[in-house]
Amino acid sequence: QVQLVESGGGLVRAGGSLRLSCAASGRTFSMYAMGWFRQAPGKEREFVATISWSSGWTYYADSVRGRFTISRDNTKSTLYLQMNSLKPDDTAVYYCAASGTGSGSATLRGYDYWGQGTQVTVSS
Repeated sequence: QVQLVESGGGLVRAGGSLRLSCAASGRTFSMYAMGWFRQAPGKEREFVATISWSSGWTYYADSVRGRFTISRDNTKSTLYLQMNSLKPDDTAVYYCAASGTGSGSATLRGYDYWGQGTQVTVSS
């Protein structure tokens, strides 16, 4: 079992930045690839970014590539998402997830554990 707790969400103006964190506990964090997803009101949960267990591979959704950066610190069992140049369309609940594959995935079914989410609201 892996427990995930997101933090760092909030209200920000368009063009601003936020840094999300996801603290993991339970089984060894470094065994898992990690991902960020988001869900806006009335929409399905969608992929944002993923990172392999070693940070050697990252992959982003087209909508955030070049603006968001996923990273991890295995010594602190923490996942991060640096979000720059935020847009109103980025408004959503952001979820972190852990994948037992180790290599990362862009699909929801690729993840075994999920956090409760943190709200990000971008005003225009």
